[in-house]
Amino acid sequence: MPDTTKVYLITGFLGAGKTTFLNRIINRFPKHKKLTLLVNEFGEIGVDGTLIEGEDLDIMEISKGSIFCVCVKTDFIKGLYQLSTTVKPDVLLIESTGVANPSDLKRDLKLPIFDNRFNFMEQFCIIDAPHFFGAYEVYASLEKQIASSSVFIINKIDTASPETINAVKEVVKKFHPQPVFFETTYADIPLESYFDFATSVEQDAMDTANDGKLKILSDTEMDQYLDDLLDSPDLQLSPPDLLVSVAYKWNGQDISQIKSMADALPAKVLRAKGFIQENGRILLFSFVLGDWTLQPVAIQRERIQHMNIVVFIGPPDTTADIEAATETGNWDNLGLYQPYSQS
Repeated sequence: MPDTTKVYLITGFLGAGKTTFLNRIINRFPKHKKLTLLVNEFGEIGVDGTLIEGEDLDIMEISKGSIFCVCVKTDFIKGLYQLSTTVKPDVLLIESTGVANPSDLKRDLKLPIFDNRFNFMEQFCIIDAPHFFGAYEVYASLEKQIASSSVFIINKIDTASPETINAVKEVVKKFHPQPVFFETTYADIPLESYFDFATSVEQDAMDTANDGKLKILSDTEMDQYLDDLLDSPDLQLSPPDLLVSVAYKWNGQDISQIKSMADALPAKVLRAKGFIQENGRILLFSFVLGDWTLQPVAIQRERIQHMNIVVFIGPPDTTADIEAATETGNWDNLGLYQPYSQS
Protein backbone atom coordinates (compact mmCIF):
# COMPACT_ATOMS: atom_id res chain seq x y z
CA MET A 1 0.00 0.00 0.00
CA PRO A 2 1.29 3.52 -0.74
CA ASP A 3 2.38 5.91 2.00
CA THR A 4 -0.03 8.60 0.81
CA THR A 5 -3.37 8.88 -0.97
CA LYS A 6 -3.82 11.42 -3.74
CA VAL A 7 -7.12 13.23 -3.34
CA TYR A 8 -9.15 14.84 -6.11
CA LEU A 9 -12.37 16.74 -5.45
CA ILE A 10 -15.11 16.98 -8.07
CA THR A 11 -17.56 19.81 -7.48
CA GLY A 12 -20.26 21.45 -9.55
CA PHE A 13 -23.87 22.43 -9.13
CA LEU A 14 -26.71 19.94 -9.40
CA GLY A 15 -26.86 18.26 -12.82
CA ALA A 16 -23.62 19.75 -14.16
CA GLY A 17 -22.08 16.41 -15.17
CA LYS A 18 -20.00 15.34 -12.16
CA THR A 19 -20.87 11.64 -12.43
CA THR A 20 -20.07 11.64 -16.16
CA PHE A 21 -16.65 13.11 -15.39
CA LEU A 22 -16.11 10.59 -12.60
CA ASN A 23 -16.85 7.70 -14.95
CA ARG A 24 -14.27 9.01 -17.42
CA ILE A 25 -11.60 8.80 -14.73
CA ILE A 26 -12.69 5.32 -13.64
CA ASN A 27 -12.52 4.00 -17.21
CA ARG A 28 -8.91 5.18 -17.55
CA PHE A 29 -7.65 4.23 -14.11
CA PRO A 30 -4.96 1.48 -13.96
CA LYS A 31 -6.36 -1.87 -12.84
CA HIS A 32 -3.38 -2.64 -10.60
CA LYS A 33 -3.86 0.48 -8.48
CA LYS A 34 -6.43 1.01 -5.74
CA LEU A 35 -9.10 3.63 -6.40
CA THR A 36 -11.71 4.65 -3.83
CA LEU A 37 -14.75 6.83 -4.51
CA LEU A 38 -16.52 8.90 -1.91
CA VAL A 39 -19.92 9.89 -3.29
CA ASN A 40 -21.94 12.48 -1.39
CA GLU A 41 -25.66 12.98 -2.09
CA PHE A 42 -27.94 15.59 -0.61
CA GLY A 43 -31.06 13.51 0.01
CA GLU A 44 -31.80 10.29 1.87
CA ILE A 45 -32.16 8.31 -1.39
CA GLY A 46 -29.11 8.27 -3.66
CA VAL A 47 -29.10 7.87 -7.44
CA ASP A 48 -25.58 8.84 -8.57
CA GLY A 49 -23.90 5.86 -6.91
CA THR A 50 -25.86 3.52 -9.18
CA LEU A 51 -24.71 5.44 -12.26
CA ILE A 52 -21.03 4.94 -11.49
CA GLU A 53 -19.47 2.50 -13.94
CA GLY A 54 -16.92 -0.21 -13.28
CA GLU A 55 -16.77 -3.53 -11.48
CA ASP A 56 -15.47 -4.18 -7.95
CA LEU A 57 -15.13 -0.48 -7.20
CA ASP A 58 -14.55 0.61 -3.62
CA ILE A 59 -17.36 3.12 -3.09
CA MET A 60 -18.26 4.95 0.10
CA GLU A 61 -21.61 6.76 -0.03
CA ILE A 62 -22.60 9.53 2.38
CA SER A 63 -26.11 10.90 2.02
CA LYS A 64 -28.52 13.13 3.96
CA GLY A 65 -26.61 16.37 3.46
CA SER A 66 -23.25 17.84 2.47
CA ILE A 67 -20.01 16.30 3.74
CA PHE A 68 -18.83 19.88 4.34
CA CYS A 69 -21.76 20.76 6.62
CA VAL A 70 -22.05 19.85 10.29
CA CYS A 71 -25.11 17.70 9.44
CA VAL A 72 -22.89 14.86 8.17
CA LYS A 73 -19.44 16.18 9.10
CA THR A 74 -18.89 13.34 11.57
CA ASP A 75 -19.74 10.71 8.93
CA PHE A 76 -17.25 12.31 6.56
CA ILE A 77 -14.42 12.39 9.10
CA LYS A 78 -15.11 8.79 10.15
CA GLY A 79 -15.10 7.73 6.51
CA LEU A 80 -11.78 9.46 5.87
CA TYR A 81 -10.30 7.86 8.98
CA GLN A 82 -11.31 4.41 7.78
CA LEU A 83 -9.70 5.14 4.43
CA SER A 84 -6.49 6.42 6.05
CA THR A 85 -6.04 3.48 8.42
CA THR A 86 -7.59 0.47 6.68
CA VAL A 87 -8.28 0.94 2.97
CA LYS A 88 -5.28 3.14 2.13
CA PRO A 89 -6.06 3.70 -1.57
CA ASP A 90 -3.67 5.14 -4.12
CA VAL A 91 -6.28 7.67 -5.20
CA LEU A 92 -9.43 9.02 -3.55
CA LEU A 93 -12.03 10.72 -5.75
CA ILE A 94 -14.59 12.77 -3.85
CA GLU A 95 -17.78 13.66 -5.70
CA SER A 96 -19.51 16.23 -3.53
CA THR A 97 -23.19 16.99 -3.58
CA GLY A 98 -24.08 19.75 -6.02
CA VAL A 99 -25.08 22.12 -3.22
CA ALA A 100 -21.86 21.73 -1.22
CA ASN A 101 -19.51 24.45 -0.02
CA PRO A 102 -16.13 22.69 -0.33
CA SER A 103 -13.99 25.37 1.30
CA ASP A 104 -13.18 23.25 4.37
CA LEU A 105 -11.91 20.14 2.59
CA LYS A 106 -8.20 20.96 2.49
CA ARG A 107 -8.24 21.70 6.21
CA ASP A 108 -10.13 18.48 6.98
CA LEU A 109 -7.56 16.39 5.11
CA LYS A 110 -4.81 17.80 7.35
CA LEU A 111 -6.41 16.73 10.63
CA PRO A 112 -3.73 15.05 12.80
CA ILE A 113 -5.64 11.76 13.07
CA PHE A 114 -4.95 11.16 9.36
CA ASP A 115 -1.17 11.27 9.96
CA ASN A 116 -0.45 13.12 6.68
CA ARG A 117 -2.06 10.32 4.70
CA PHE A 118 -3.89 12.56 2.23
CA ASN A 119 -2.20 14.61 -0.47
CA PHE A 120 -4.68 17.02 -2.04
CA MET A 121 -4.02 17.28 -5.77
CA GLU A 122 -6.77 19.14 -7.61
CA GLN A 123 -10.29 20.47 -7.38
CA PHE A 124 -12.36 20.29 -10.55
CA CYS A 125 -15.47 22.42 -10.88
CA ILE A 126 -17.95 21.18 -13.50
CA ILE A 127 -20.02 24.07 -14.82
CA ASP A 128 -23.37 23.55 -16.49
CA ALA A 129 -23.02 26.22 -19.19
CA PRO A 130 -26.71 26.68 -20.18
CA HIS A 131 -27.94 26.72 -16.55
CA PHE A 132 -25.05 28.46 -14.83
CA PHE A 133 -26.53 31.90 -14.33
CA GLY A 134 -29.88 30.58 -13.16
CA ALA A 135 -28.10 28.99 -10.18
CA TYR A 136 -25.19 31.39 -9.64
CA GLU A 137 -27.39 34.38 -8.99
CA VAL A 138 -29.29 32.56 -6.24
CA TYR A 139 -27.09 29.97 -4.50
CA ALA A 140 -24.01 30.84 -2.47
CA SER A 141 -22.66 27.30 -2.68
CA LEU A 142 -21.93 27.70 -6.40
CA GLU A 143 -19.82 30.79 -5.72
CA LYS A 144 -17.92 28.89 -3.02
CA GLN A 145 -17.28 26.01 -5.42
CA ILE A 146 -15.84 28.42 -7.98
CA ALA A 147 -13.73 30.29 -5.42
CA SER A 148 -12.09 27.11 -4.08
CA SER A 149 -11.57 25.30 -7.40
CA SER A 150 -8.61 25.45 -9.74
CA VAL A 151 -9.74 23.67 -12.93
CA PHE A 152 -13.03 24.63 -14.58
CA ILE A 153 -14.82 22.31 -16.98
CA ILE A 154 -17.46 24.33 -18.81
CA ASN A 155 -19.77 21.52 -19.80
CA LYS A 156 -22.70 21.14 -22.21
CA ILE A 157 -21.32 23.79 -24.58
CA ASP A 158 -23.42 22.28 -27.39
CA THR A 159 -26.49 23.78 -25.71
CA ALA A 160 -25.04 27.19 -24.78
CA SER A 161 -24.15 30.19 -26.93
CA PRO A 162 -20.56 31.46 -27.26
CA GLU A 163 -21.71 34.62 -25.48
CA THR A 164 -22.94 32.61 -22.50
CA ILE A 165 -19.70 30.62 -22.32
CA ASN A 166 -17.64 33.82 -22.36
CA ALA A 167 -19.86 35.32 -19.66
CA VAL A 168 -19.30 32.24 -17.49
CA LYS A 169 -15.56 32.64 -17.88
CA GLU A 170 -15.75 36.29 -16.83
CA VAL A 171 -17.50 35.29 -13.59
CA VAL A 172 -14.82 32.69 -12.82
CA LYS A 173 -12.06 35.22 -13.50
CA LYS A 174 -13.43 37.40 -10.70
CA PHE A 175 -12.14 34.75 -8.30
CA HIS A 176 -8.99 33.57 -10.11
CA PRO A 177 -6.32 35.58 -11.96
CA GLN A 178 -5.37 32.64 -14.23
CA PRO A 179 -8.06 29.96 -14.21
CA VAL A 180 -7.69 26.79 -16.25
CA PHE A 181 -10.66 26.31 -18.59
CA PHE A 182 -11.89 23.38 -20.65
CA GLU A 183 -14.92 23.77 -22.91
CA THR A 184 -16.55 20.37 -23.25
CA THR A 185 -19.47 18.13 -23.93
CA TYR A 186 -19.85 15.14 -21.60
CA ALA A 187 -16.99 16.51 -19.44
CA ASP A 188 -14.31 15.21 -21.82
CA ILE A 189 -10.89 16.68 -20.92
CA PRO A 190 -7.27 15.40 -21.27
CA LEU A 191 -7.19 13.46 -18.00
CA GLU A 192 -3.54 12.49 -18.40
CA SER A 193 -2.67 16.11 -17.56
CA TYR A 194 -3.88 15.51 -13.99
CA PHE A 195 -3.72 11.76 -13.35
CA ASP A 196 -0.80 9.37 -13.54
CA PHE A 197 -2.35 6.48 -15.45
CA ALA A 198 1.01 4.83 -16.18
CA THR A 199 2.51 4.26 -12.71
CA SER A 200 4.40 0.95 -12.67
CA VAL A 201 3.56 -2.14 -10.65
CA GLU A 202 7.15 -2.10 -9.36
CA GLN A 203 6.60 1.30 -7.73
CA ASP A 204 3.47 -0.03 -6.07
CA ALA A 205 5.54 -2.84 -4.55
CA MET A 206 7.99 -0.30 -3.12
CA ASP A 207 5.12 1.68 -1.61
CA THR A 208 3.77 -1.46 0.01
CA ALA A 209 7.13 -2.24 1.55
CA ASN A 210 7.18 1.22 3.15
CA ASP A 211 3.71 0.86 4.66
CA GLY A 212 3.79 1.42 8.44
CA LYS A 213 1.60 0.57 11.40
CA LEU A 214 -0.38 3.19 13.31
CA LYS A 215 -2.44 2.99 16.45
CA ILE A 216 -6.13 2.81 15.54
CA LEU A 217 -8.58 4.92 17.54
CA SER A 218 -11.38 3.03 19.24
CA ASP A 219 -15.00 4.00 18.58
CA THR A 220 -15.09 5.79 21.93
CA GLU A 221 -11.87 7.68 21.18
CA MET A 222 -13.16 8.64 17.74
CA ASP A 223 -16.47 9.93 19.14
CA GLN A 224 -14.60 12.02 21.69
CA TYR A 225 -12.31 13.38 18.99
CA LEU A 226 -15.27 14.42 16.87
CA ASP A 227 -17.04 16.02 19.83
CA ASP A 228 -13.94 18.09 20.53
CA LEU A 229 -13.59 18.97 16.85
CA LEU A 230 -17.16 20.22 16.51
CA ASP A 231 -16.84 22.20 19.73
CA SER A 232 -13.59 23.85 18.63
CA PRO A 233 -13.78 27.65 18.26
CA ASP A 234 -11.49 27.29 15.22
CA LEU A 235 -14.05 25.24 13.31
CA GLN A 236 -15.51 27.21 10.41
CA LEU A 237 -18.73 26.01 8.81
CA SER A 238 -20.30 28.35 6.28
CA PRO A 239 -24.10 28.46 6.41
CA PRO A 240 -25.41 26.29 3.54
CA ASP A 241 -28.10 27.20 1.07
CA LEU A 242 -31.46 26.23 2.53
CA LEU A 243 -32.78 23.42 0.35
CA VAL A 244 -34.98 20.39 0.83
CA SER A 245 -35.16 16.95 -0.74
CA VAL A 246 -38.43 15.14 -1.28
CA ALA A 247 -38.97 11.70 -2.82
CA TYR A 248 -42.01 10.37 -4.69
CA LYS A 249 -42.76 6.85 -5.84
CA TRP A 250 -44.46 6.43 -9.21
CA ASN A 251 -47.10 3.69 -9.31
CA GLY A 252 -48.33 4.30 -12.84
CA GLN A 253 -48.01 2.27 -16.03
CA ASP A 254 -48.15 4.96 -18.72
CA ILE A 255 -44.83 6.76 -19.24
CA SER A 256 -46.73 9.84 -20.36
CA GLN A 257 -47.38 10.49 -16.66
CA ILE A 258 -43.65 11.08 -16.15
CA LYS A 259 -43.57 13.52 -19.03
CA SER A 260 -46.64 15.37 -17.74
CA MET A 261 -45.06 15.65 -14.30
CA ALA A 262 -41.81 17.00 -15.77
CA ASP A 263 -43.61 19.58 -17.89
CA ALA A 264 -45.48 20.77 -14.80
CA LEU A 265 -42.35 21.34 -12.71
CA PRO A 266 -41.22 24.97 -12.51
CA ALA A 267 -37.58 25.89 -13.19
CA LYS A 268 -37.08 26.90 -9.54
CA VAL A 269 -37.02 23.17 -8.76
CA LEU A 270 -33.28 22.68 -9.09
CA ARG A 271 -32.98 18.96 -9.67
CA ALA A 272 -35.00 15.78 -10.02
CA LYS A 273 -33.64 12.36 -10.79
CA GLY A 274 -34.69 8.73 -10.70
CA PHE A 275 -34.89 5.38 -12.46
CA ILE A 276 -38.17 4.52 -14.17
CA GLN A 277 -39.17 1.07 -15.42
CA GLU A 278 -41.60 0.73 -18.30
CA ASN A 279 -42.33 -2.36 -20.41
CA GLY A 280 -39.05 -4.01 -19.40
CA ARG A 281 -36.97 -0.93 -20.14
CA ILE A 282 -35.07 1.08 -17.54
CA LEU A 283 -35.09 4.83 -18.12
CA LEU A 284 -33.25 7.58 -16.29
CA PHE A 285 -35.33 10.67 -15.60
CA SER A 286 -33.21 13.79 -15.17
CA PHE A 287 -34.47 17.34 -14.56
CA VAL A 288 -32.22 20.42 -14.24
CA LEU A 289 -33.66 23.90 -13.72
CA GLY A 290 -36.56 23.47 -16.12
CA ASP A 291 -34.96 21.16 -18.71
CA TRP A 292 -35.50 17.41 -18.54
CA THR A 293 -34.68 14.15 -20.30
CA LEU A 294 -35.98 10.59 -20.07
CA GLN A 295 -33.46 8.22 -21.62
CA PRO A 296 -32.80 4.45 -21.62
CA VAL A 297 -29.81 3.31 -19.54
CA ALA A 298 -27.89 0.03 -19.67
CA ILE A 299 -27.91 -0.78 -15.96
CA GLN A 300 -28.74 -4.19 -14.53
CA ARG A 301 -32.01 -4.22 -12.64
CA GLU A 302 -30.47 -5.71 -9.49
CA ARG A 303 -28.15 -2.72 -9.12
CA ILE A 304 -31.06 -0.30 -8.73
CA GLN A 305 -32.30 -0.16 -5.15
CA HIS A 306 -34.93 2.53 -5.69
CA MET A 307 -36.87 1.81 -8.86
CA ASN A 308 -39.67 4.21 -9.89
CA ILE A 309 -38.64 6.69 -7.20
CA VAL A 310 -37.81 10.27 -8.16
CA VAL A 311 -35.88 12.55 -5.81
CA PHE A 312 -36.59 16.28 -6.10
CA ILE A 313 -34.33 19.05 -4.71
CA GLY A 314 -35.28 22.69 -4.41
CA PRO A 315 -35.96 25.56 -2.01
CA PRO A 316 -38.55 24.84 0.69
CA ASP A 317 -41.23 26.81 -1.16
CA THR A 318 -41.08 24.39 -4.12
CA THR A 319 -42.63 21.48 -2.23
CA ALA A 320 -46.13 22.66 -3.15
CA ASP A 321 -45.11 22.92 -6.82
CA ILE A 322 -43.70 19.39 -6.73
CA GLU A 323 -46.88 18.10 -5.09
CA ALA A 324 -48.97 19.77 -7.79
CA ALA A 325 -46.80 18.33 -10.56
CA THR A 326 -47.16 14.79 -9.24
CA GLU A 327 -50.93 15.14 -9.21
CA THR A 328 -50.77 14.61 -12.99
CA GLY A 329 -50.16 10.90 -12.32
CA ASN A 330 -50.17 8.11 -9.78
CA TRP A 331 -47.54 9.16 -7.22
CA ASP A 332 -46.97 8.58 -3.49
CA ASN A 333 -45.09 11.09 -1.35
CA LEU A 334 -42.32 9.24 0.52
CA GLY A 335 -41.42 12.16 2.73
CA LEU A 336 -39.45 15.38 2.99
CA TYR A 337 -35.83 15.65 4.06
CA GLN A 338 -34.27 18.95 5.13
CA PRO A 339 -30.80 18.20 6.55
CA TYR A 340 -29.61 21.75 7.03
CA SER A 341 -32.51 22.63 9.32
CA GLN A 342 -30.78 20.38 11.89
CA SER A 343 -27.45 22.22 11.76
